[in-house]
Amino acid sequence: MIGEAKALETLEKVLKASEADQTSALLLGSTRGVTRFAESMIHQSMAESNTEVLLTAVLGKKIGSASTNSFRVGDLKKTLQRAVDMAKVQKENPSFLSLPGKQEIAKPLTFFPETAKVSPKERAKAVKTLFHKASICKVKLAGLFATGEGEVAVVNSLGVRAYQPYTFAEVKVIALSADSSGFAYSLSRDTQKIDPEVLGERAIKKCLESKNPRDLPPGRYDVILEPPAVGELLEWLSYIGLGAKSLQEGTSFMTGRLGEKVTGEQVTIYDDGLDPEGIAIPFDFEGVAKRRVVLIEQGVAKGVVYGSLTAAKEGRESTGHGLPPGTGGGPLSLNLFMEAGNVPPDELPSRMERGILVTRLHYVNGFLDTRRTLMTGMTRDGVFYVQEGKIAFPVKNLRFTERVLEAFSRIQAISTERQAIGAAWSELGATVVPALLIRDFNFTGETMF
Repeated sequence: MIGEAKALETLEKVLKASEADQTSALLLGSTRGVTRFAESMIHQSMAESNTEVLLTAVLGKKIGSASTNSFRVGDLKKTLQRAVDMAKVQKENPSFLSLPGKQEIAKPLTFFPETAKVSPKERAKAVKTLFHKASICKVKLAGLFATGEGEVAVVNSLGVRAYQPYTFAEVKVIALSADSSGFAYSLSRDTQKIDPEVLGERAIKKCLESKNPRDLPPGRYDVILEPPAVGELLEWLSYIGLGAKSLQEGTSFMTGRLGEKVTGEQVTIYDDGLDPEGIAIPFDFEGVAKRRVVLIEQGVAKGVVYGSLTAAKEGRESTGHGLPPGTGGGPLSLNLFMEAGNVPPDELPSRMERGILVTRLHYVNGFLDTRRTLMTGMTRDGVFYVQEGKIAFPVKNLRFTERVLEAFSRIQAISTERQAIGAAWSELGATVVPALLIRDFNFTGETMF
């Protein structure tokens, strides 16, 4: 960790040497330790420390960026000159107005010293406690226990000075037998809120209950999607349609539908970078304070998230969702939430006469038809047939093909509890979701396992 004082002071010193009209610097630093296990044995314990600085130079409406992994002033100045040289040969960006200006930024609690101090031995000890129970139950465990710390800083020539340290902890457990598997997961900034032993027991229980799965023909079934499955779908919605760039390009499912009903009335989805229930971070990669943005409210499409470029196109202000320089996808909702409902998770099966319970999804493809939110993917690590309100027997994995927003129009119940589900950006955000009971979910293929 470089620390707030040194990080901001160094970046400001480098920016003062810039010949550009406007200049910005983004620091991304992290140290991550991971203990991986398979076949109920630890097979990898590694640590990675990385610092990256991305410098952006603006000449009129021409923008150039360059990056370095060095934090030496001399190297930073050389990188800045490369950014200036890049800007000189770029085409003008007609959408660009200005880099963000100075603003007030909140300082949520995102750094927990005990999490930063977790050692490889402590992670190994926690993981090994799971192996004995797995051996008794005659299953094998695979997964990971990751912890770490990081920092984000943004400084620009218009007065932005933003810095936030953070910690993170993640545990993933998969229990496996010859014909079944079970899954459990937890993510938090505070490792004290994660109990690997409980997660191991949950994964083992799912695995044992999944033994001897039966065939089930494809078709439309009522379905309970547990939080890991819901999180996968919302992550895809974020990618394909909750950012302003996809709306402006006409590929978003929000295109032409703002103010219209797009899901059932029970559904409210929003982005909130300050909510501690998620993986909070108070500003984006441009140094803009994150705003709470309501995306879908009681089924009605309300808006999308913006970075500075997409906001300028519409004469708006950024909502604090700009990505690092060189990212072509536009602004992204990194702190996505779906509002909880009023049904305890354990009571969801009792609300269903017949149907399927799905633990999680994988190999999901959300690009089939982004305007209609048509997606396909597979179930994984625990699929069960529910009959007369109770779990009756395990079934083999199925492929689904479904228009997700239409499926959200058929939600029958939402759980009271939510879970933070990690994504590619899980050090700096997560998707916080409940379990859902959905009527007539479309399963289109079966498997041999």
